[in-house]
Amino acid sequence: MKESKTEQEVNAMSPLILAYIGDAVYELYIREYLVNTTNLKPNKLHREAIKYVCAKAQSEVLKELEEVLSEKEQEIVRRARNTKNHHLPKNTKVIEYIYSTAYEALIGYLYMTRQDDRLKYILEYSREKLVDINTKKIYNT
Repeated sequence: MKESKTEQEVNAMSPLILAYIGDAVYELYIREYLVNTTNLKPNKLHREAIKYVCAKAQSEVLKELEEVLSEKEQEIVRRARNTKNHHLPKNTKVIEYIYSTAYEALIGYLYMTRQDDRLKYILEYSREKLVDINTKKIYNT
């Protein structure tokens, strides 16, 4: 059985802790989506998942999401963007890393506060936007 924190306790958590849990939630969502919708082998599943879970993709999708976020969700994103993180990204730009951390914090916040319907909406919206973004890159439109 899961132990749950109150919304007040979740609000008091570091955005980096929210991003930590959000990273796992988002990764699992994408992996489950790919397993359920493709017949790819594990190596190709991994390569396909990276298109969705890399910092650049998360950064891009967060910019698309801003128009549909509530004030509270925008606050979570803002807090996460402004949190000092002593980890330097290896394979991505710092700004993309900051925005991807904010995206993961949003996912973590929704998960930890048990806002399951909203979480599902944000995850599905994100996936659809990333499909659109990746399609545009492929066809240069």
